[in-house]
Amino acid sequence: MSHSAPIRSHRKPRRRSTSTMALRAGVAGGVLSTIAVVGSANAATAAEPVTETVEMPTLTAALTSKAALSAEATQQAADAYQYRAEQQTAAEKAVKDAKKAQKAAERKAEAAAEKKAAEERAAAERAARGAERTDLSGVQTAAATSSSGSTAAAPAQSAPAPASGSVASVISFLQAQVGDAYVMGGTGPNSWDCSGLVQAAFKQVGVDLPRTSQEQSTAGTQVGTSNLQVGDILYWGGQGSAYHTGVYIGNGQYLDAANPGKGVVIQDLSGYPADGAVRVL
Repeated sequence: MSHSAPIRSHRKPRRRSTSTMALRAGVAGGVLSTIAVVGSANAATAAEPVTETVEMPTLTAALTSKAALSAEATQQAADAYQYRAEQQTAAEKAVKDAKKAQKAAERKAEAAAEKKAAEERAAAERAARGAERTDLSGVQTAAATSSSGSTAAAPAQSAPAPASGSVASVISFLQAQVGDAYVMGGTGPNSWDCSGLVQAAFKQVGVDLPRTSQEQSTAGTQVGTSNLQVGDILYWGGQGSAYHTGVYIGNGQYLDAANPGKGVVIQDLSGYPADGAVRVL
């Protein structure tokens, strides 16, 4: 037998009971289970921050993208609304401008038509007045002759001989202006005030009268209103302070530039008796 060969022990092997082995196995299993559970919990706990760190940026980027798309859509809608509003405003302005232009054109056409009609009426009236002057010239000359005879019969109210021209020419001029407008300060040719018309009428025969009614009421020779002759200048108000003048044309009538409502007309002295008269022809 070798010296190195194992020597068998003379101790009897201990027998382990089944319950003891089972207990030890249970304890070991429980420890391992606990370690597994703790390891799993730790692994889960360690994994949670990684999950949050990866998912949150992805979620934020999606929201940002959606917000950007929503803002862009809102801006596009606002731009489209503004464009439509501008188009509507421009269209409304164009319609208003067209209406204004149409009204202006209509007013212009109406004014032109009225002007033409007024010119035609004025021409017709002038033609009629010309015919009347032709018919009345003989009557007026006869009236002037008759008045001269009456003056000779009443020397107290006689007047000097005409400086120049004739009464008939004065009356003819006045008759031609019947229908013209009255305008304060007017001296013709188509609008007059009272003294402007009287001055222009006598200027036709070379008699220069003062411009105002006050001055005209002191020109020439004062005559009584009961002994008037054709061509006498009538005045209303006091001598030197008269406010209106006209010319006597015979038959109890006178011709004057009355007022803005009447214009140049022939009127009866009975309706508006004069306060005085002067004779310059």
